[in-house]
Amino acid sequence: MLKTKIFDAINKPSVFEKREIVDFLFESLEQYGDPKKDIQRAIDYSVKEFGSFGGFTMILADDSKIKGAVVINKTGMGGYIPENILVYIATHGAHRGEGLGKKLMKKAIEYSKGDIALHVEPNNPAIKLYEKFGFTNPYLEMRLKK
Repeated sequence: MLKTKIFDAINKPSVFEKREIVDFLFESLEQYGDPKKDIQRAIDYSVKEFGSFGGFTMILADDSKIKGAVVINKTGMGGYIPENILVYIATHGAHRGEGLGKKLMKKAIEYSKGDIALHVEPNNPAIKLYEKFGFTNPYLEMRLKK
């Protein structure tokens, strides 16, 4: 049976749990992911391991094996910039197509307070899932890397 576990500033993951989530996201995000240190930083932000607005990290697990995970960071904004940013969402490769991503997204949206933004590559097949939940693409993002 799948169970949801939420980590935040009050219910922080253990060192082992955090490492397990980082490894899971690193492997499951495949070409759409980031280095482990960046994934770890997003999780640390979500559970307020340093001065941040917080957020949460949620996992779906069965018999202590992670099947899906999502990391949402609060932005400290509202209105002109959504209150939350969905940093990572992934399901285990062997369990794709079972509705786990949909279940995880639904729970993350219900748990979040305020609007949610996310960044997604144009060729990412997860775009269809995001659109089903009402995400739109009203802006083109531009970045200046310094």
